[in-house]
Amino acid sequence: MRPLAVALAALAALPLSAQSPDTPLPRDTAVIAGRLPNGLSYVVRRNTKPEKRAELRLVVNAGSVLEDDSQRGLAHFVEHMAFDGTRRFPKGDIVNFLERVGMRFGADVNAYTSFDETIYQLQVPTDSARLVGTALDILRDWANDVTFAPADMRKERGVVIEEWRTGRNASTRVSNRQFPVMLRGSAYAKRLPIGTKESLDTFADSDAVRFYREWYRPDLMTVVAVGDFDAREMQREIEARFASVPARPSERPRPVAAVPDHAATLVSIESDPEYAAKNVTLLWKLPHQPYKTLGDFRRSLVASFYDGMMNQRFSEMTQKPDAPFAFAESGRGAFVRTKDAYQLSAGVKESGFVAAADALLAESERVRRFGFTQGELDRQRTGYLRDLEQAYAERDKSESAGFADDYANDALTGTPMVSVADELALARAIAPGITLADVDALARSTFTDSNRVVLVAAPARADVKLPDEASLLVTFEKVKGERLAAYADSTSSAPLVPSPPAPGRIVAERTIAGTGITEWTLSNGATVFLKPTDFKADEVLLQGQAPGGISLLENADVTSALGADVVFGVSGLGTFSQVDLQKKLTGKKAMVQAGIGSTSATIEGSASRRDLETLFELTWLRYTQPRVDTGAWRAFSNQVKSAMANQRNQPARVFGDTITVTMAQHNPRTHLFGPEMVDSVDLGRALAIYRQRFANAGAFHFFLVGSFSPDSVRPLVERWIASLPGTPARDRVVDRGVRPPPGVVTRVVHKGIEPKATTRLIFTGPCHYSFEERITLSALEELLSIRLREVLREDKGGTYGVGVSASCSHIPYERSRVDISFGSAPERVDELVAATYAVLDSVKAGAISDSNLVKVHEILRREHEDALKQNESWLGAMADADEDGRDVADWLRVPEIVSSITRERLRDAARAVLDPRQVARFTLLPETPAVHAPAQPRP
Repeated sequence: MRPLAVALAALAALPLSAQSPDTPLPRDTAVIAGRLPNGLSYVVRRNTKPEKRAELRLVVNAGSVLEDDSQRGLAHFVEHMAFDGTRRFPKGDIVNFLERVGMRFGADVNAYTSFDETIYQLQVPTDSARLVGTALDILRDWANDVTFAPADMRKERGVVIEEWRTGRNASTRVSNRQFPVMLRGSAYAKRLPIGTKESLDTFADSDAVRFYREWYRPDLMTVVAVGDFDAREMQREIEARFASVPARPSERPRPVAAVPDHAATLVSIESDPEYAAKNVTLLWKLPHQPYKTLGDFRRSLVASFYDGMMNQRFSEMTQKPDAPFAFAESGRGAFVRTKDAYQLSAGVKESGFVAAADALLAESERVRRFGFTQGELDRQRTGYLRDLEQAYAERDKSESAGFADDYANDALTGTPMVSVADELALARAIAPGITLADVDALARSTFTDSNRVVLVAAPARADVKLPDEASLLVTFEKVKGERLAAYADSTSSAPLVPSPPAPGRIVAERTIAGTGITEWTLSNGATVFLKPTDFKADEVLLQGQAPGGISLLENADVTSALGADVVFGVSGLGTFSQVDLQKKLTGKKAMVQAGIGSTSATIEGSASRRDLETLFELTWLRYTQPRVDTGAWRAFSNQVKSAMANQRNQPARVFGDTITVTMAQHNPRTHLFGPEMVDSVDLGRALAIYRQRFANAGAFHFFLVGSFSPDSVRPLVERWIASLPGTPARDRVVDRGVRPPPGVVTRVVHKGIEPKATTRLIFTGPCHYSFEERITLSALEELLSIRLREVLREDKGGTYGVGVSASCSHIPYERSRVDISFGSAPERVDELVAATYAVLDSVKAGAISDSNLVKVHEILRREHEDALKQNESWLGAMADADEDGRDVADWLRVPEIVSSITRERLRDAARAVLDPRQVARFTLLPETPAVHAPAQPRP
């Protein structure tokens, strides 16, 4: 009998009285867990998704809440220092090693520090025992042998200060003022992980070393290893390496940071000139609830159902133009390690903060008085069980990273590691017994007068009237006397498609050699490419595309075409409103969206195997029965206006808009998304344009990838795609003449109050487009990312990170673009730009080390190795090849192309696309006049 069946049968066989709420949750038998004599714990699991990869974690049960007053920000600083050098891996060797085996710094190699923990993350190849052993050696050194060289500490202090600077914005300023209110009386209130600028400027090196020595110890550590390896062998490797970490039983006990209760409601009303929108949050602190027993499992289900039903009601409300808020959300969960919380939050509209808070409380009061409906509960339960069933179906195809992250959290909280089979068995046994009375009771127990917090955040503008504390507090009592009616639930029993169309035919078939792809030509002219895979057990992806898109429209129609995606996204389909459609699809895993892009019209969808017919029905409806819901569109428009009312005061937004319009030379076809654009959408024209672009299904090429067989989808394709009206005629993309500015361009934007700068260098020019050239520019992108990180971050300590992109396109014309961006202190902009140009010049001179060439080859090779086992990657490769008019088999040649890339080829590519005579330099500086504008770009 299968494990799920055994677990379910065993549970069902127990009499109800024997299923005690105190019964411990079952532990996943696929997990090997243990503890060494020195106190260090480990968790090991074999998992083969992705193949030839392992996810490793060093979980340290120590974070910023353990810092002394002289150590603020140093838990996070210690995390940085771990990458700067250890006993066996001196300065830079850790990142160098991992990049040389094809892993990216940041994506595959990273760490984070929170209030209560620090977690180091590695993904490494497992096709070499030596590589896995070296990766474990890195974790072992992090556990006890970080070196803290003084020179490295000086440099890393600068990097961490730049990370602090990068995170400084309106949201940070507001949250930094509100967090101490939320956590008043707790150590958490004064221990934000990043620290303060003053603490980072002035800390003593010895305080960082002391934090490491006191808290990085085996009794506070867990090693997690999940991946494509022999689990018992991995267990032995961990035991052999980590047993030597010295135990320190006499060290300081790890304190528990309590959050004190409070009788009075705590209120924080904050504004900031750059804050994006108006928000109100109502929060109730709750005792921390463990998750260890059957009773805990049932309680968590009840809470999950409550939040799901509340959020569905809020979603329905926001579909109406007169909704009292722009958005609303209900959620409960862990607040900090020792406290849980329930939160109601809303985006505030013109009606004001008090009205939004009143609406949140009124809906909660409605539930308290009248409860939820049986239909709401049934839909929530059905959706939850369907999610678990799909997770169970994918149990052997789940990613190792997800397991590793879950096990890291479980190790920190003492939560048992429950398998998805056991979770589904428990849910099927327990969920049917959850009643309306169970869920409704939460509304009566949650909303207490104590441990309550009210938060208001808004732009500091003359036209934004902030509420006073008294008007907010009175709402809690006022709502108890409001006249409220019970919620009226409505659903439709009508089928999605009342009268299915007569099927068309598949008129031609062929296979594409070496790819596993079948091509069908349909009677209406459409083409379908099918790629069955076993990468996921229950996933099918669909994409359709037809050339032309907005390029076929005149300037006056561009805005309405851009808005069409949203219009039809919020309006529902056929006879179903968006709300009714969501209800109709409860328990189904199928969705389809349509869009009109700059050069193509697209259909995108996904489904589970059992819901494939629903996927095709929705696709058919997207072509034949688009729906315009003027009320839902007005509601969306109001939400946009509320969310973006302060966009002209947001430095990043102003900077990004400046770049967009400058790089398009203010072309009238370039529109900035915001309230003005939304107001200019003509719903009638949007519908006409949509119908025009989707009138001819024969112009579309469709791509189907995933867990299906061609025979199983043949009748679906014939009925729902071949039946669509169409002819084989395809439009051609029209070149509308949108071009980047010629020559050297400099733009300086003075916006914002934080002492930080952002720099972007954008090189544009021609390119001789080919698939090989695209791969070459991808290699150049990797090389520049590595070199600029080494120089700007690691050598100079001048930035937290550097972003690089390099591309070559041919639609609607051949062009290249290289984009380099980084943040820094304003006074260091010119220095770092000069250093950037020095790196670019060195690459153009061919100064590319053997080591970096190996890194580039391995990163791209490993990336492609992973992509070959991913449905999304095959879908993208097929659509990309179709757009290019080439054979998708070219994609399989990527490793061969990568291997052929030499330093000379990278040098020549750099010379071609990094022309200093064709560059735009953009700099964002604070408004403070004392900060000088940067120098002109080099000629």
